[in-house]
Amino acid sequence: MREAVSEFSRETGETRVTVRLALYGREQSEARAGAEDRPPGMREDRGLDATAVRVRTGVGFFDHMLHALAFHAGWALELACDGDTEVDDHHTVEDTGLALGRAVALALGEDIMGIARFGHAFAPLDEALARAVVDVSGRAFFAGDLGLRRERVGALSCEMVPHFFHSFAQGAGLTLHVDVVRGTNDHHRIEAAFKATALALKAALAGDGSGRVPSTKGVL
Repeated sequence: MREAVSEFSRETGETRVTVRLALYGREQSEARAGAEDRPPGMREDRGLDATAVRVRTGVGFFDHMLHALAFHAGWALELACDGDTEVDDHHTVEDTGLALGRAVALALGEDIMGIARFGHAFAPLDEALARAVVDVSGRAFFAGDLGLRRERVGALSCEMVPHFFHSFAQGAGLTLHVDVVRGTNDHHRIEAAFKATALALKAALAGDGSGRVPSTKGVL
């Protein structure tokens, strides 16, 4: 079992985001493994509560989605964003995506070895069904079609949902495809998309027992 932890802060004139992340946090709460089982480049978790998911961005529905993302990916996550939500939610959502993605990249380290690399998942929420596909490629790219029709859900602008995935993929250096296959309720469509992404990330970051770089090139 691997341990991969990071801390990252991003501060601009519009937001201040702090992230503490353990990619295998909930696994580590059930069983601890020695350092010899940790792939090269992965740093040890020192002090983050392995069962914690604590998120505060000032945008309630966004907090709910980030909590679902971390929970279903199996992460321990503490994230706070103080942003200019009196203007709108754009800077908060964008910078949170960039910071969380960067925390994932830092937790993985520069020499990524011993992970599956690819992951895909479907997740339903009532009538909605979403599909996510992940490649831990080192190449930042997002494509998706969420089919959202409402202007916002709660305080979260619907146009910012794909923008979050874009920012997250950019920060993490991931190739990420997210599509909502069906659904009539935008709350359900968004939540299914986040849960599918979480499950795909969990699969992509899972250990494969090889200790090798998951690429024919020998490097990601």
